[in-house]
Amino acid sequence: MKAAFLLVVVVGCSGDASGGSVEGPKIFETMCASCHGPGGKPTEQMVARMNVRDLTAPEFRARVTKELVAEQVRKGSANKLMPPLETALKPEQIEAVAAWVASPDFVKGR
Repeated sequence: MKAAFLLVVVVGCSGDASGGSVEGPKIFETMCASCHGPGGKPTEQMVARMNVRDLTAPEFRARVTKELVAEQVRKGSANKLMPPLETALKPEQIEAVAAWVASPDFVKGR
């Protein structure tokens, strides 16, 4: 099941899956929210099935940096459940979504 999901994600990332946006919130919405949740908090099912990180968790927020997020987006997760997106996103898109997730505005009102 996980492999099938990963295949769908990778296939969905071919071409310009982000719609060409260079706005962090829009890129997050199109590329990240399906797993991490629209506000950065994944569903319990996604956490249980795929160990998806809660991007709003205080322990993550205490150490998050733009560089940390950009590297994760580029290379994917160590457990290989999050595919590397360096071929699906342009460098400026990776930087934009990383800056958005690392910003204090990401968790405001969530």
